[in-house]
Amino acid sequence: MYCRVFIMYEYRDFSKSRRNIMFSSTAFDYINVLDKAADASWLRNSTLVNNIANATTPDYKRHDVDFQSLLEMELMDSKYNRNLDSRVHNVHMNHLTAIAKLDTSSDMFSYREDGNNVDIHLENVELASERLRYQGLTDSISQEFTRMRTALGK
Repeated sequence: MYCRVFIMYEYRDFSKSRRNIMFSSTAFDYINVLDKAADASWLRNSTLVNNIANATTPDYKRHDVDFQSLLEMELMDSKYNRNLDSRVHNVHMNHLTAIAKLDTSSDMFSYREDGNNVDIHLENVELASERLRYQGLTDSISQEFTRMRTALGK
């Protein structure tokens, strides 16, 4: 069984006295990234539900959340492109903040006279897909904690 637990010990010098050994761990790197992805998935789910609720609102424009491109860009921008573990370790979590934006890709394609560009069928398909993605993310987080418990012998 493979477990991603790496502990690094380091000394810190705080002015006059040397403190005890502190440790930092990379054990939570994947969990942190999965947590950000789950938050983004939840936001996208809410955004899609909002789109469906406004499907009959005149001049309403579709919104969407694009977390996948943020994550891909952050993983590829890493200076340490040797392997996935090092790329995930070097991800800046503050760069992985998903927001709901006006969907500019479908902005010009309103086929309705009222100016609304929400396709209710597409939104329902996207919503079902997003619910599956969220379930997969939460399962992955749970599996990471199970691996950590196994590694600790509990």
